[in-house]
Amino acid sequence: MGRITRRSLTVAAAGALAATVTAGEALADGRGGAHRPQFRGMWLATVANRDWPSRPGLTAAEQRAELLAFLDTAVRRRLNAVVFQVRPTADALWPSPYEPWAEYLTGVQGRDPGWDPLGTAVREAHRRGLELHAWFNPYRVAGHTDVSRLVPTHPARMHPAWVVPYGGKLYYNPGLPEVRRFVQDAMLDAVARYDIDAVHWDDYFYPYPVAGQVFDDDAAWERHGAGFPDRAAWRRNNIDRLVYETAVRVKRLKPRVRFGISPFAVWRNRATDPLGSATTAGVQTYDDLYADTRGWVRRGWLDYIVPQVYWNIGFTAADYAVLVPWWSEVVRDTGVHLYIGEALYKAGDPAQPAPWQDPAELSRHLTFDQGFPRVRGNVWFSAKEVAADRNGAMARVVADHYPYRVRPPR
Repeated sequence: MGRITRRSLTVAAAGALAATVTAGEALADGRGGAHRPQFRGMWLATVANRDWPSRPGLTAAEQRAELLAFLDTAVRRRLNAVVFQVRPTADALWPSPYEPWAEYLTGVQGRDPGWDPLGTAVREAHRRGLELHAWFNPYRVAGHTDVSRLVPTHPARMHPAWVVPYGGKLYYNPGLPEVRRFVQDAMLDAVARYDIDAVHWDDYFYPYPVAGQVFDDDAAWERHGAGFPDRAAWRRNNIDRLVYETAVRVKRLKPRVRFGISPFAVWRNRATDPLGSATTAGVQTYDDLYADTRGWVRRGWLDYIVPQVYWNIGFTAADYAVLVPWWSEVVRDTGVHLYIGEALYKAGDPAQPAPWQDPAELSRHLTFDQGFPRVRGNVWFSAKEVAADRNGAMARVVADHYPYRVRPPR
């Protein structure tokens, strides 16, 4: 398997990776003014019932009511997009021909919940003037290592050689071309069948390092690693191929559907690479997750990127006020939109340091962002906190920065 070379993308040919804002995209505020489009999103997580449903086994009517309440919360907070996790663990929140129904719905993997959550989410989000970005996790299979606990028809049981146990979880092996094709097919089924606005991935590629454990991809490396200087370069190429191929396939299928990724915010520390950020983070996506997030942007493979800048202004190891300017330079002249991921879940958490006890911390983030015009919006993690707003930080953001609703940039 050779390296990806810099080629003109089908993505670019479709004219969708370098979207520009026109005056017509702005919404009037009712006073005759027009306002620059801004992305205001929230992640709605379903893995382990993090946000929704509140617990497995609710009736279809109860699940639907909870889902609609979150969409109404987004409207109330003057947001304009919901990033809805529809493939949390190699499963589906729609009737997929590739993978089983998610156990987080009924408590039993593969059991039909009696309704279509993704179809409902798309329809009801659009009815409320919200974009619906379908959030997929490409490689995570299960939060345990017992393949026998998966439904008998699960692809991971049908193809046990595809799976690697690591850190107490099961993952598909990114080094296998057949796995890469399968996970794309599974995700693109939702693109083909629903009027989603974007395909969205989070920060999981190769798994985060676990001390004392080795991700056992020896056989795949021996079979497919020829021509690479080392295993790290081969692993990065595997993830590059996943990103590139998905970008091309999404645009071929539906050119207007966008493709965005929300990575861990540190690509590389400057001590590792002079192109990196002035940070001292313990994880670097390029080296530890084999995800060249900066490279994807610079090559124009994405429509948008949402680095998870989940630290306060002044945090020594990874300062919000260092990372936002760094990412602003990364997207320069690429046509890739930059939105900043915000750690609303930390606001008011007594386990967090003092800055997170201040309800104004996150509002200060958006004030800071205003100094960087290439920052086109923010995304809040996550929906449960957007609704509950433990210390009033979200209400402060809305009061200070979201006086009226605006359209997201396209």
